[in-house]
Amino acid sequence: MEYVPLGSTELLVSRIALVCMGFADPAQGVNPWALGEQTAAPIFRRAVELGITLWDTANVYGGGTSEEIVGRAVKRYTRREDVVIATKVGLPMHDGPGGRGLSRKAILGQVDASLTRLGMDYIDLYQIHRFDPATAVEETMEALHEVVAAGKVRYIGASSMWAWQFAKMQHAAVQRGHTRFVSMQNQYSLVQREDEREMFPLLTDQGVSSLPWCPLAKGHLARPYGDVTRRSASDPIGQRFFGDVDHPIVDAVHRIAESRDVPMAGGGDLVLEPLGQATFEVSLSGSPPSDESSWLVPLLVTSIRPPATWSSPTRCKPRGAARRCTGGRCPSHDWGMGSDCLRILRQDRPAHTGVDGLRAA
Repeated sequence: MEYVPLGSTELLVSRIALVCMGFADPAQGVNPWALGEQTAAPIFRRAVELGITLWDTANVYGGGTSEEIVGRAVKRYTRREDVVIATKVGLPMHDGPGGRGLSRKAILGQVDASLTRLGMDYIDLYQIHRFDPATAVEETMEALHEVVAAGKVRYIGASSMWAWQFAKMQHAAVQRGHTRFVSMQNQYSLVQREDEREMFPLLTDQGVSSLPWCPLAKGHLARPYGDVTRRSASDPIGQRFFGDVDHPIVDAVHRIAESRDVPMAGGGDLVLEPLGQATFEVSLSGSPPSDESSWLVPLLVTSIRPPATWSSPTRCKPRGAARRCTGGRCPSHDWGMGSDCLRILRQDRPAHTGVDGLRAA
C-alpha cells in the first residue's frame, strides 16, 4: 500500500481509503442496501490486511449506525493509533435545533454525538458534508476551530460544494487565524468531471487534498450499462445522479475492460488522464466477487499532495441535463446547489476545449 501526506500536513494516509457508507443497520431504513455488521466484518479484516488506514464515514450514514459499526471494527480488527478515522457533519440527523447545518450549536453537538457512537475520544478528519448557506462562514470556521482546539478533532475537511464557497470558507479561516481545511471530498469519476474546471486548480493552489467520492459512479462504471444490483434498485439518490446520458462512457469502460480481459472495476489500474501532474487512479485487484461480503471494494480514491502546477485538461465537456433535482429530498438542493446537482445547470455551462480557451457546450 502506498502512503501519502494528507494535504500540506505530515499525516500519512493510505492512498486507497475504505468508505463505510455501505456498512450500517439496514433496519434503520436509511440505506436498505447496506451491509450489516456481521456481513461487513470480512471487508474490515481485508482492509486491515491490505494496509488501508483511512476509513471514512459520516454521522448521517445509516442514521448513525455506520459510525457505531466503524468504532467497533477498529476495536476488533486493528488499533486506534493505526487508522485515520474520518467522519462528517451537516446533513440532517434530527429535526431539533442543531440537528442539521453548520451552526456552532450543530457542530459542537454533533461532534460529541459522533465521538459517542464511534467510542473514541478524537476524530482524525472532521468534514463538513456540504456548504450551509444559512450559516455565516465565520461562525462555521470558528466552531470547527474550537473542536480542534479542544482536542476532539485533529484536522478538518469539506465535501461537495462550489469552488467559490470553499475559497470563501478558507479565506475566513485565514483572516481570523482559525484552522484551515486540509481536504476536499468531491464527487469525481469518468462520468462526473465538473471539478476539473475550478475546484482542482483551487485545491492545487491551496495545498489541499482531493478525496474523490463515487469514483465508480455508484457502481455504474463497474458493470455493463443496464445491469441492476440490490443497491441500484433501492438507492433513489444514486438513481438521480446517473442516467442514460452516461451510457456511452460506461460502454467505453466496458469495451476497454473486455479488450484487456479484466473486470470493469478490477484486475488492473484505471488512470484518469490528463490531469496536469495529478493522477487519480482506482487500483482494484482480484477476481470478480462470488460473495459480495468477502471481496473488498474500495469506493474512495485519494490523490494527496496536489501538484505544484496545474494544466487544464485536454477535454472536459459537460453533458446536458438528463433529469432535474426532485427538490426537498436532495441535500444539494437544500444546501445551495453543490456539485451533486450539476445536472440541473450543466446544459448552460461552457466546456473546456484545452488550454487555449473555452467554448459553449
